[in-house]
Amino acid sequence: MDDLGWLDLACDLARLCPPSETAFSVGAVIVGPDGREIARGFSRERDPRDHAEESALAKAPERVPGATVYSSLEPCDRRGSRPRGCAELVIAAGAARVVFAWREPSLFVEGTGAERLLAAGLEVVELPVLARRAREPNAHLVDRPDSPDRPDRPDLLDHPDRPDRLGPGG
Repeated sequence: MDDLGWLDLACDLARLCPPSETAFSVGAVIVGPDGREIARGFSRERDPRDHAEESALAKAPERVPGATVYSSLEPCDRRGSRPRGCAELVIAAGAARVVFAWREPSLFVEGTGAERLLAAGLEVVELPVLARRAREPNAHLVDRPDSPDRPDRPDLLDHPDRPDRLGPGG
């Protein structure tokens, strides 16, 4: 399977998340350098505070050197419910690459996970062609009138980072 196929699976996993008004629904898959799946997870899979990458990493061996983490949403850099963000967990696990579909909207925290991963030397690939699929299980959050990332807000209609728009590298 290629990057799009694995990321499509992560988007499918996001649909399994119990709904939440305070967290995004995200799916994640960890794939080894040999192309075989190591683990998968989704937000709130075992605990209401679990993030998808955290859930998948909990099922994997302690370290996953050279692995690729596919996540429907950009891994978080910081969070209120746990001391370490998902980007830090991915770095500590030894992954080499992260592929995601949708940049973290600024609804809860400012999304800076990709920058953190890049600074640590990981390859980061954004595939916005799947951003709409990653966004769907989160529509109840981002389509609220007060959402800073609502796609039909007049001030965002021509913005290059709009979720359904191909941006740099897309």
